[in-house]
Amino acid sequence: MKHMRYRVDPVLWLLAGGAAALLLFGCSPSSTGDAAAREPPLPLHALADIMVKPANPALAGRTLRMDYETIDPRSRLLFVAYLGAGEIIAVDIASNRVTGHVTGLNAVHGVLAIPSSHRLYASATGTDQVATIDEDDLKVVERTPGGDYPDGIAYDALDHEIFVSDEQGGTVTVIDTHTGARTWTIDVGGEAGNTQFDPKSRRVFTDVQARNDVAVIDAISGHVVSRRQLTGCEHDHGLAVDPSRRLAFVGCDENARLLVMDLDDWKELAAFSVGDGPDVLALDPGLGRLYVASESGVVSVFQEHGKTVKPIGSAFLANEAHTVAVDPVTHRVYFALENVGGKAVIRVMAP
Repeated sequence: MKHMRYRVDPVLWLLAGGAAALLLFGCSPSSTGDAAAREPPLPLHALADIMVKPANPALAGRTLRMDYETIDPRSRLLFVAYLGAGEIIAVDIASNRVTGHVTGLNAVHGVLAIPSSHRLYASATGTDQVATIDEDDLKVVERTPGGDYPDGIAYDALDHEIFVSDEQGGTVTVIDTHTGARTWTIDVGGEAGNTQFDPKSRRVFTDVQARNDVAVIDAISGHVVSRRQLTGCEHDHGLAVDPSRRLAFVGCDENARLLVMDLDDWKELAAFSVGDGPDVLALDPGLGRLYVASESGVVSVFQEHGKTVKPIGSAFLANEAHTVAVDPVTHRVYFALENVGGKAVIRVMAP
């Protein structure tokens, strides 16, 4: 997540279809969403808004920033980093109900579920730590130093390691998921944005925002083995990879661009305009669909056809609709929205 201003009974609000369409698509795109003005509306329809509240009653009534999201398809749980509240919200996506909170995570940014181990990993930037959380009881079982501003998290299932980008320190922290110990700190030469792992090449890719390039890390040796310059990209932050189609997607948050790259040689295949401040990218591998959420509130959607990628919709969704997750089982899409009519909600949408 880019460097930014930093037991509940949930209420499930079902949106009427006509009202949802008016809310989502009836308004004109803002000036920040030029992409939205050129593309059809979002190829999504609203199913529900799940209202959320912080566990700390002292924070009740405040609109607080939310950040990365992750879904465990086995447990059917969605986890949302409630950055402003210093906690993670757990949502049962079968019933659309908040089922718990993980507290004590100061300024939590990144969050990643590892279904095989029933573990959840979170970057608590306020304490510069990476927390290991037991999914079953939502308790923190380990805290590991994570650099100077731990942010995005990627998982290498082959070596059972997580790679955590350090946005201020310019490094990637490697943590052994079996022991919880930090094994390496890899210098990537500048502010580290998002990080992703490719199981085929055994490479870790990290956006290096200050250099407008991607550092390529050998996951076995822990060394940066090459760099990939990104022409026409200013401040690459968002990153997603599709290992099966050998594609990489890079969000350039200072010039509102999405680059489509060949994952093997990092040649540019296409470039598109998106909403201002593109942040989180979420890929639905089953549908071959990419969602780009932006700080400006514009969401852009792209469809893969082999190595070809085409835009299929873009629209203003809500203020700071900058984070998104996709359920690979149902293909439902989840947007964490910090302020909808004065309430924090998780909007559930379906293709």
